[in-house]
Amino acid sequence: MPSAAPRPDNATRIEPFRLRGANFNLLVLRLLDHRPEVVVPAIGDQFRRAPGFLRFAPIVLGLSDIQIPPNEVDFPGLIQGLRELEIMPIGTTGGTAEMRNVAISYGLPPVRSVGGKETDEDIAAPALPPGNEAAQAAPAPPPLPTSKPTAARSTMVVEQPVRAGQRIWAEGADLIITSTVNAGAEVIADGNIHVYGALRGRAIAGGASNMEARVFALNFDPELVSIAGFYAVREGFPAAQIGKAMQVRLVGERMRFDPIT
Repeated sequence: MPSAAPRPDNATRIEPFRLRGANFNLLVLRLLDHRPEVVVPAIGDQFRRAPGFLRFAPIVLGLSDIQIPPNEVDFPGLIQGLRELEIMPIGTTGGTAEMRNVAISYGLPPVRSVGGKETDEDIAAPALPPGNEAAQAAPAPPPLPTSKPTAARSTMVVEQPVRAGQRIWAEGADLIITSTVNAGAEVIADGNIHVYGALRGRAIAGGASNMEARVFALNFDPELVSIAGFYAVREGFPAAQIGKAMQVRLVGERMRFDPIT
């Protein structure tokens, strides 16, 4: 039987993987109620009014407003309910160290903002899910080093129409569109969004939790408009705003619509 040819000593080694730092645009689902039977149906109702919004989107659960003992938060129920809506919870932000530890035990690690100050306490060994008390909990691994965000251009300009099914994201920048955003299209910017034509698709500004961001459109007729995670759908717009030149901004945590004169 012929033997295999020997591998040359200088053969190129193929790397099985590489780790690289990257920045992603994530939405935070700020939980004001810890009960899945309250939160999940409310989100489902919003989905019926804005089909496709957040579908298969990775979501971070915001825990800062939950003031109950950590073991009373039904993380398995929240995870299952969100996944049934085709939303993918991937981690948590805020909350107490004990609550974060419970979330870790269900596969939801803490997510830190890129470039932000980390004020949370060090995370201890995660609590075990009910029924696994006899298992030995391994200590939480140290977080991977976060890369510094690279300098981004201040403005992205798109001169062609944004067609149905297209998604454009201006990372770390404002977005200017000199044509139309058609129904079924989605435009995202970490800063402001300017549409100098008709806005008929979805516009998501302030993607990096920038509550000062605004959306401007000369012909305002969107399916959905969002700023820093707060959003409104077309069915909630007054009829007098549709088709007009409008700007959208946040006042506190309320969305305000003003005509452009």
